[in-house]
Amino acid sequence: MTTNDYRLELKFCASEASTLQVSDGSVIEGYASLFGLPDQGGDVVCKGAYRRGLERLKARGGSVKMLWQHDPAQPIGIWDEIQEDARGLYVKGRLLPDVARAREAAALIAAGAIDGLSIGYRTVAAEKDAKGQRLLAELELWEVSLVTFPMLREARVASKGEPLDGTLRDLAGVLCSATAELAAR
Repeated sequence: MTTNDYRLELKFCASEASTLQVSDGSVIEGYASLFGLPDQGGDVVCKGAYRRGLERLKARGGSVKMLWQHDPAQPIGIWDEIQEDARGLYVKGRLLPDVARAREAAALIAAGAIDGLSIGYRTVAAEKDAKGQRLLAELELWEVSLVTFPMLREARVASKGEPLDGTLRDLAGVLCSATAELAAR
């Protein structure tokens, strides 16, 4: 097992199955991360990766922030519930209607213009498998953001009952791949 320093990493999560729902104009819920699926950067989050970090956060009275596009200057809501289950990291929270960007986020989600979730975290423990994928065994979760282009195709934001358009999903995948390639240079 390897341990990372204290730098913040970002992991995008998207889903063809409309895992994040918006109801009552401000309540959002779904999966911010799914276990066992490689993202476009070759990382795989293992079951149990969030448990210890969430326990430590709760013990010190901290909270995971809900941000817009990973911008710490743009909190847009509150995560009321964050927990691991057999599938991944489930989140439920509220967009704050008194925050202009939160109202915009709700409208963009409803229109299908925003459909991604991304996590900001610090890797506590990870190792490489035989395929060269990084297996993330323990993570310290700092924030969950609503984002435009998710990296993990299996967990997307969608407004309630609205299917995701395959063309937009494919375009987002191409852009994410190109971004990852440029970052690796």
